[in-house]
Amino acid sequence: MPSLVRKRSGDYVLYDRRRIVNAIKKAFLETGEVDEPERVAEDLSILVEERIRKYDVPTVEQIQDEVEKVLMEKKYVSTAKAYILYRENRKRVREAKEIIGVKDDLKLSINAVKVLEARYLLKDENGNIVETPRQMFYRVAKFVALVDALYFEEVYDISGKQKIRKTEFTGKHNLSTYEYEMLRRAYRRLNLKGHMKVDFSEFMRILSDKWDVLEERTREFYSLMVNRLFIPNSPTLMNANTKLGQLSACFVLPVPDSIEGIFDAVKYAAMIHKSGGGTGFSFSRLRPKGDIVASTMGVASGPLSFMRVFDVATDVIKQGGKRRGANMGVLSVHHPDILDFITSKDSENRVLSNFNISVAITDEFMEALLNDEDYALRNPRTGEEVKRIRARQVWDLIVTQAWKTGDPGIIFIDEINRKHPVKHLGEIESTNPCGEQPLLPYESCNLGSINLSLFVENGKVKWDRLRRTVHTAVHFLDNVIDANKYPLPQIERMTLLTRKIGLGVMGWAEMLIKLGIPYDSEEAIELAEKVMKFINDESHRASMKLAEKRGVFPAWEGSEWWKRGIRIRNATTTTIAPTGTISIIAGTSSSIEPLFAIAFIRRVLEGEELLEVNSLFEEIAKKRGFYSEDLMLEIAKSGSIQNLDVPEEIKRLFRTAHDISPEWHVAMQAAFQKYVDNAVSKTVNLRYDATPQDVENAYMLAFKLKCKGITIYRDKSKKEQVIEKADRAIEKLMERKEEMVQLKLFPEEYVKLDSTETAACRDGTCD
Repeated sequence: MPSLVRKRSGDYVLYDRRRIVNAIKKAFLETGEVDEPERVAEDLSILVEERIRKYDVPTVEQIQDEVEKVLMEKKYVSTAKAYILYRENRKRVREAKEIIGVKDDLKLSINAVKVLEARYLLKDENGNIVETPRQMFYRVAKFVALVDALYFEEVYDISGKQKIRKTEFTGKHNLSTYEYEMLRRAYRRLNLKGHMKVDFSEFMRILSDKWDVLEERTREFYSLMVNRLFIPNSPTLMNANTKLGQLSACFVLPVPDSIEGIFDAVKYAAMIHKSGGGTGFSFSRLRPKGDIVASTMGVASGPLSFMRVFDVATDVIKQGGKRRGANMGVLSVHHPDILDFITSKDSENRVLSNFNISVAITDEFMEALLNDEDYALRNPRTGEEVKRIRARQVWDLIVTQAWKTGDPGIIFIDEINRKHPVKHLGEIESTNPCGEQPLLPYESCNLGSINLSLFVENGKVKWDRLRRTVHTAVHFLDNVIDANKYPLPQIERMTLLTRKIGLGVMGWAEMLIKLGIPYDSEEAIELAEKVMKFINDESHRASMKLAEKRGVFPAWEGSEWWKRGIRIRNATTTTIAPTGTISIIAGTSSSIEPLFAIAFIRRVLEGEELLEVNSLFEEIAKKRGFYSEDLMLEIAKSGSIQNLDVPEEIKRLFRTAHDISPEWHVAMQAAFQKYVDNAVSKTVNLRYDATPQDVENAYMLAFKLKCKGITIYRDKSKKEQVIEKADRAIEKLMERKEEMVQLKLFPEEYVKLDSTETAACRDGTCD
């Protein structure tokens, strides 16, 4: 049974003897001093528990003191020393976090604490942090859970046949200003659609009477996040229950062929970036360079000149003071300026540095390519063919530029629209900045990811737990749509029309490692399909269940769901996003990527470089008895273990992004895409010595396997890249040694961090 323990702060907390067992067991695994660490740790924990009964209410430090004494008395000297070192390191980590200014009540990694301090935790007007990680998750959980009140049976009419109700309210409530404003805003939306059975005053009274129901939902959402089973996209964490109130990550804005329309789009993008969102644009409707401008009889400057305007504006607007702007620029392969577009990022001198760019490839182009034929370039203003060009020439240029710089990527626009569930609303022309979310003009989408690494126990997938998590996450994401404070009325209208959500995953590489399955294996591909099909099917079931009480998405009639007779709440439910910083918070590998390296440097914040070592490898190395400081230093030089003295089965299990051939990268993306409503953001990471032919093979395989898009990145093809292996990292850290010593983080704690990541975006613009 749990017992009370007093922290140094004087607060009382519950503890379980299993924590003592686990601490002792970890120390034994470190030293290998006993053959049965679990059993011995269990026996010793009983002795420790007997001894701490002499204290009225023991502190954590007193319990740890007794553990040390028991280990020494039982002659486990090496393990006692390891445990003492562990305590000292934990103390140094706590002190470092205090210097950063975060009261870490979740025992997160230093990386996670740094990210939370820089982006997520609320601060006062003087820049001081005013909440803990737990409080952040509770803030978000409560804000999103409040939406449930709008759908109470006595409040909500699914048929939408109610008269317009009064919205005045003069009573008292226990809500924050932003919670109250959110509920009032969401109530008005539903009221105007005839869904409210009661006026706003009566709604507030009902909310007060049923507060226990909302608290239960809050606890459910909070538990999901605080245990890092599921984490929503960054704007939800940053902006829930704040003045901004903008909770979506992904937006697509139209760029019409007029000066007024273009600069409206620039303004709208700035508003979105300020709120923490990323924007995608298709510039395919803009007339080509040199075309006639009828109103002035001048000539058009073309899409690229206007892309530079968007790029400069993005540079000026920093996202909510927390994230730099991110854009996707798309141009149709049929646009007359396509060759200039493909080579637009050939230089690294800040040209379109806030853009990822992708070519929208059509079936028509691919047919011409496969038959080695010409295809048409068309003026978007007139629709007329202006030139024919050999498809192979364009394809080779795309491949060469991607090999040189990582740009452009490709989106298979016809495949995207074939799978588009609301075709009656128009065609999709662009995606969000990292390519995982194709959207109609003015649509937005909120995302969240499940941490798959936590759904493995004793070498098996915990399917029931995963099912429950999927259903709760879908409920959470649907609530976010109502809770959201949209930056533009056009975006509010389109988002509420389709109610798209994007549930994805992270920790895939770590799930495979825990299951003993190599990433580049048929077994991994089969499991990817099985896991994603399960998540996709269950997310659809969860959305259909919500539709029974809340109704279908407003654009349902005429959609692909309508044609199949399936009543569903959300037009789409699944998306595979990069999960950059949220995977750091979760303490797991990003998205569906393999480990980038066993040790590497990550750049996620301006001026910050974080060295990371994979904790699973360290744990296995200690358990198997081949761990040593010298080995870890060798690994840090290259990030890979393939050429080191490590057991072959461990080498096979810990193959990194550059150890895995491009074909396996693409096959994994295709396996997930098969059961994802939206799209998959994944980077095919290539070694520095990869050839343009390797790039072409990856692009062609992605087309054949029906991926919706593809991005490659060849190591060191940019001078500055999101992550790099640890050989350069160590040199840089040595230059900052004095700073690290002051933080008591050098060398031990700064090297032994516990997250993994891969280059999800070519310029680091994705979260």
